[in-house]
Amino acid sequence: MKKYDVYALGNALVDIEYHVDDHQLESMNIDKGVMTLIDEHQHEHLVNYLGDLHEKMACGGSAANSLIAIAQMGGRGFFSCRVATDMTGQFFIEDLKNSGIETNSHNKLDDAGSSGKCLVFVTPDADRTMNTFLGVSADLDKTIVSEEAIKQSEYVYLEGYLVTGDKSREAVLLAKDYAKKHHVQTALTLSDPTMMVYFREGMMEMIGEGVDLLFANEEEAFELSGNKDITQTVNALKQYAKTFAITRGKEGAVVFDGQQLHHIEPHVVHAIDTLGAGDMFAGAFLYGLTHAMDYREAGQLASLASSQIVTQFGPRLQTAQTLDLLQSFKAGNF
Repeated sequence: MKKYDVYALGNALVDIEYHVDDHQLESMNIDKGVMTLIDEHQHEHLVNYLGDLHEKMACGGSAANSLIAIAQMGGRGFFSCRVATDMTGQFFIEDLKNSGIETNSHNKLDDAGSSGKCLVFVTPDADRTMNTFLGVSADLDKTIVSEEAIKQSEYVYLEGYLVTGDKSREAVLLAKDYAKKHHVQTALTLSDPTMMVYFREGMMEMIGEGVDLLFANEEEAFELSGNKDITQTVNALKQYAKTFAITRGKEGAVVFDGQQLHHIEPHVVHAIDTLGAGDMFAGAFLYGLTHAMDYREAGQLASLASSQIVTQFGPRLQTAQTLDLLQSFKAGNF
């Protein structure tokens, strides 16, 4: 048995969540519903403008959130990322370890620079808008990739946000090479529609000859396929991935296991915050696949888990909540 269920490579970001309305977003010149990269000056300006209005802070970033979900369910994860020696970086590493995730990142802290932060704006319609200052995470490169940890993993999970930098994209390609060398399956999340819109060439380079498992929401999948028909999109994605999962919000999800397409039913809930829903879906799905579930079962677990996280604020559930959810699922109470 492998030491880790999932090895992940991604941006290390401390999520700082704010509750705002559409008018406030407009007043700050922020495009709603997408992830926008900002520089340190813009980040500081927004923080100063908003004052002490933030609700909570947690170590985050897409891949980190997925790994934490896996760990909460009893799985084993390893995360490679880049942080600085500042208070934000120390907070991130401590929170990561407290969540049960192993990392090699504490051995390569940057003495200069600032750790990454993501300002998450949640509006009353439960939509989430992210303004991200990558900090030293933008300098994530091949030196942070751990071949030994990849060798000891069932899956390598790669964050699509890494497409924005040449060095981080090279790190993704190296992780894929190590995975192929050691017969480890590769999973990639497209992360955000803007990644396909503005970094399509780089994303296609990261996909390369294909991945074993691809995660995307419907909008991201449409951008990859080049059309907005779900049937045509499903067929198009088969050329990029052996298997895939497309989340469709209130429509549930579709999961392709390499031979058969499964329609995963949604769970009707009152959503107040969609932050972390896709990350939770991917984490629960990967937990299922690495714990004797087939693709339909993993999709059902992921659908249940992601439906629960949108009923509260923040990118993750409490560990006790996640365990209760998993136990209920295994008992058939969902």
